[in-house]
Formats: sequence, structure tokens, C-alpha cells
Amino acid sequence: MEHLTKDTFIAKVFNYEQNKDWKFEGELPCLIDFYADWCQPCKMVAPILEELSKEYEGKINIYKIDTEDQQELAGAFGIRSIPSLLFCPKNGQPQMAQGALPKDTLIQAINDVLLK
Repeated sequence: MEHLTKDTFIAKVFNYEQNKDWKFEGELPCLIDFYADWCQPCKMVAPILEELSKEYEGKINIYKIDTEDQQELAGAFGIRSIPSLLFCPKNGQPQMAQGALPKDTLIQAINDVLLK
């Protein structure tokens, strides 16, 4: 799973410096995990996301953003609680989910939001 910086986020997900309206830049729909190393629920969701990145390889990308390291990105999306998961479909608006969601909930959201 790739960790995004501001530069790679702008290239692969959304160039928020140039666009006010959402415009997805990626090839595959993606799920972005906003996390921090000290966050216990984030540690619970991390291995689930690892599994999902293998199970959905070639269909979606799963990225991680360290909110401590990338405070500007976290601020751009108004992240106040972590983990926050941003689902970015190829077409349509992104959707944010908060908290350490169980695997079956994540699979349902991936299928409903990203792969419909």
C-alpha cells in the first residue's frame, strides 16, 4: 500500500490546488486511509486494508495518508477524527466514512461506492 504525500495525492487523486470542484485524477477508484501511528483504532483497520488491497488488486487502489506527517492534506479534507476513510469512485463524488469499520462493512462500501 502506497503512502501518499501532497504531491502524489495531487497527481493520483485530486488536484485541490487547481480545482475547486472534485475531479478524480486516478486510473482506478481508490480508498484512502487517513491515519496516525498513535491511533489504536487505526492499528486495528490496517491489516484489514492490507488484505483488501490484495483481494482487490487491479480493481482499486488503497492508499494511506499519515495525518501527522501530511497535516495540509488532512486539513484540506477537514479530518478531525481518525481513522477516516475516503472512498473515491472513478465517477461521482467521494464519500467519507469514519471509524475502524469491520471488513464486511468495508467490502460492502467498496462494492457499493467504488465498483458499481
